[in-house]
Amino acid sequence: MYEEYLRALLAPLGVYRLDRDSLSGAELYALGRGLDALAERLETVERESVTATAEDEGLRRREALFLRRPASTTLKERRAALAALFQIDGDSLTPEAINRTISGCGIRARAIETGPNQVQVEFPDTAGTPQDFEQIEKIILDILPCHLEVSFRLRYLTWEVCRQMEYTWAFVEEQGYTWRSFQLAVPPEAEEP
Repeated sequence: MYEEYLRALLAPLGVYRLDRDSLSGAELYALGRGLDALAERLETVERESVTATAEDEGLRRREALFLRRPASTTLKERRAALAALFQIDGDSLTPEAINRTISGCGIRARAIETGPNQVQVEFPDTAGTPQDFEQIEKIILDILPCHLEVSFRLRYLTWEVCRQMEYTWAFVEEQGYTWRSFQLAVPPEAEEP
């Protein structure tokens, strides 16, 4: 790339032999290859220095700044999680900002203020305990201000919901539920308390 550029730049002068077998041609070739390698490295540095375009080292170094790695796995999710975490500042303590940060980290949860200095974290799209809950819980507790009392609400089918839905043992057996699948059969009407 740069070798051809240099050849085109120097050819009109007519003072250099530009074929690769000549001394000046060989120097030009070496210089061009060096500039190509430098351009490639600069491209990598530029890509990795911006969170939105980083793919490898840039993401690893940013993730190392945090106590816990975001719960995201894909490249796009990792970038979004880091961008969300970097937005945390003194004005980020509103429920909206906290929920933006939590969801930006790839966690499908929401924090709801339940009283003074009290927050309840829910997983609205998940029945039962979310996969990797232990890691998710640590990340959420790292995001939330330490002075808050935090509780986690996990959704399971309760006897009260069964009564409201008028479930019978015949219905349960007809559906072929196991005890585990029955616990997780939370109907959409029961999603909100």
